[in-house]
Amino acid sequence: MFYRLVPELIAEDPRLVLVLAQIGAGYLDPGLPTAVRDRIVNVGIREQLMIGTAGGLALAGMRPIVHSFAPFLVERPFEQVKIDLDHQGVGAVLVSAGGSYGWPSGGQTHFGPRDVALLDTLDGWTVHVPGHPDEAAELLRRSLPGDGRVYLRLDERGNAAPHHSTGGAMTVLRRGSAGTVVAVGPMLDRVLAATADRDLTVLYAATVRPFDAGTLRATLSARDVVLVEPYLRGTSTPLVSDVLRDVPHRILGLGVERREHRVYGTVADHDRLHGLDVAGLRRDIDAFLDPSSRQPPDGPPAHRRAAGVGAGVDVGDVVRGHRVQPLDGQVGAAWVAE
Repeated sequence: MFYRLVPELIAEDPRLVLVLAQIGAGYLDPGLPTAVRDRIVNVGIREQLMIGTAGGLALAGMRPIVHSFAPFLVERPFEQVKIDLDHQGVGAVLVSAGGSYGWPSGGQTHFGPRDVALLDTLDGWTVHVPGHPDEAAELLRRSLPGDGRVYLRLDERGNAAPHHSTGGAMTVLRRGSAGTVVAVGPMLDRVLAATADRDLTVLYAATVRPFDAGTLRATLSARDVVLVEPYLRGTSTPLVSDVLRDVPHRILGLGVERREHRVYGTVADHDRLHGLDVAGLRRDIDAFLDPSSRQPPDGPPAHRRAAGVGAGVDVGDVVRGHRVQPLDGQVGAAWVAE
């Protein structure tokens, strides 16, 4: 989607420029018109320079689209994001790939679960986390007018169908009386499967910053709220707690664990280890809503125990038998390469 759509958008809008740090350059059509190619800047493997270049182009009146793996786009050049964009008061559209662990064979250097938490330390960022390629294309187009600072987080995983919203509002997919589950981006289908026979309200968010407080408050039917995010667990719990500060409530944040599992394997392996597969989500949501269903406190966490970890099995053995799956040796997000 990305490498097909962005050149089309550049051809339509003279302000647009694509800035890369080598990653993804091989996906561009070599036959692009010169007028488009002249507004594609590849600075080489220099992530800090990539952001600095975007800041300079924005100061000159251009609208930069900046693209790389999440850790190379947000974590590694964070000082430049803070100074060259925020401090200078200019905008850009940062489009990441790979989600939290979308290219497992790349290892920890290519994992990016901390991106949204880092951007939360800055002011005025819009953050989109689409769950379907059609949503991603729409949100990218929506991000280009103006001069705001936007982060569009693409992930290899996705939902079967798009759910388009207006103005960043959450979509109400199900209403229940026992609690509310907010599913972010590519977590939706797994959340729906995990809560299929539960009396729960399910909200879907493809835009998480600003957070849609109005829909959450308007649909709240019980005090229990579960946030299921595809990045660092608990990233949005402070926001929800603040939104509901005048309402008695409990919050459970589910997402990628802070600890490092030190494995490669497949995306599905990492989902399971972090409790983000359907079985893990069902178990943790049920335990939160019904304390009697909780696992005993001794032994390894349930999702690691189910995978065979903690019973004399090394964590590496869980995934050692799987074939490591590179995604064409390139940027790693299926939507990007389409």
